[in-house]
Amino acid sequence: MSRFSLGIDFGSNSARALIVDIETGEEFGVGTSSYKGGEQGVYIDASNPHLARQNPESYLKSMVKCVKEALKAASAKPGFSPENMVGIGVDTTGSTPLPVDSTMTPLASTEKFKNNINAYAWMWKDHTGMEEAEKITKTAARMRPQYLAKCGGTYSSEWFFSKIWHCLNADPDVYNSAASWVEFCDFIPAVLAGIKNPSQIKRSICAAGHKAMFCTEWGGLPDNEFLSALSPELSGLAGKLYNTAYTSDKVAGTLSKKWAKKLGLREGTPIAVGAFDAHLGAVGAGVSPGKLVKIIGTSSCDMMVAQPSVKVPDIPGVCGIVDGSILPGCYAIEAGQSAVGDIFNWFVSYLCEDSHKRFAKLDEEATGLKPGESGLLALDWNNGNRTILVDPKLSGLIMGMTLHSSQADIYRALIEATAFGARRIIDRIEEYKVGINEIINCGGIAEKNPLFMQIYADVLGKPMKVTASSQTCALGSAMFGAVAGGAYEKVEEMQDKICRFKDKIFQPVPANTAVYNELYRLYCELHDSFGVKEKSFDHYGLMKKLLEISSKAKSK
Repeated sequence: MSRFSLGIDFGSNSARALIVDIETGEEFGVGTSSYKGGEQGVYIDASNPHLARQNPESYLKSMVKCVKEALKAASAKPGFSPENMVGIGVDTTGSTPLPVDSTMTPLASTEKFKNNINAYAWMWKDHTGMEEAEKITKTAARMRPQYLAKCGGTYSSEWFFSKIWHCLNADPDVYNSAASWVEFCDFIPAVLAGIKNPSQIKRSICAAGHKAMFCTEWGGLPDNEFLSALSPELSGLAGKLYNTAYTSDKVAGTLSKKWAKKLGLREGTPIAVGAFDAHLGAVGAGVSPGKLVKIIGTSSCDMMVAQPSVKVPDIPGVCGIVDGSILPGCYAIEAGQSAVGDIFNWFVSYLCEDSHKRFAKLDEEATGLKPGESGLLALDWNNGNRTILVDPKLSGLIMGMTLHSSQADIYRALIEATAFGARRIIDRIEEYKVGINEIINCGGIAEKNPLFMQIYADVLGKPMKVTASSQTCALGSAMFGAVAGGAYEKVEEMQDKICRFKDKIFQPVPANTAVYNELYRLYCELHDSFGVKEKSFDHYGLMKKLLEISSKAKSK
């Protein structure tokens, strides 16, 4: 009989389960389930555009549904048996912390806090802690500069301590009622294993290192003196958290009787320590030294690993440099953009007809445009900037519009803006002598939108490979599930067997790249002018240059 592993991927709006043959990589079953409540599973506040919360109960309900759906599909194929599931892996969004009580019950599930949005999970794209993040950065720069060196020089409002501190300031009752705060990626394995005490959870080095300033060089999490300097009321927080963090090849626990029955799986199945979706997506995409993996969805994450035992230099503006957060034994580099797919969804939903047909029409019309023809240049900061400026208080911009600008012109300019933002990240990484020999792309946009991928190839001047699996994050989770289950010693042993790519590789067109090089210089001018305090530019000629580029494109 074949052996299998289950990967469960919790994205921004839905959960997905994947059952994979750990020898051949064949995907035996896939299940999906959208989160209930709010807007597409996200609770928002019309008076505060920075708020984004989720109900932890919706995570569990979606997990049951998608796993059962995947099992049903797998059971229809010869050679499959749930008894031959060697392990389970889990990935989630992050930083998405949630407050729990002493029995590991989310506060949102208790009678007292069931209608209190501050007791919900604080979703990765919740930016309500902007002021707290700025204060954390200033305090760390003064007291503990080493904390900032590992996370690009600036602490983000998307991250763990910004959110917890903002909860203290916004709702002290929720903060004081929490026995601990648990990352989403740590919460799910703990629930599946039946862990009832927050102190018994094996916390993820991925979440701890990239979002909570955890590093063994200074003994783990930020010290109590530092937290007290932020606020005296934070002085007891460290004791509610953890001292050790683990890589995803370690066992977080084994499947409890309760959850084995709910899911239809074998009790005692090993569960891998969780991690973030993008990091395990990189594993499922075949990441290795020299390969940059771009996980492109509502936002984007750029993932790289260094050679084993090679320490990566501190790189200003990246989201983190953490030992073992992607591949155990390798330093990982994380960067990314706060909005990619979200920008396109905003444009179609709010400014165009909200339908899939409209997306298809825009793709068709924008494909007919030459690089630079629209005369438009945009900044991709509609949800702030994650890398390399790490500033949530930046916003989007479209320059060069005339009375002739069309929806297709704007749509293409928005795609180009995200590509320019991606190139700025790559430039920063390469400035610090980290080589990028290959770019691998995964996610729904990479898989389904050839216009997007061709623009990226042209802007970056590099070939764009696309993973064959549409469930790359779940695949990476399943691979670590197999390692936790003892089927493999290292996840790298599986990559040659499991990771596959589409035949189509998007190659850069030299003539297009030449035009985009001109536009990218203008993008960098805007990027630094609006995003870097110390720099200023005279923009007198910028609009005229856009018109000149547009005129040349139209004359060809």
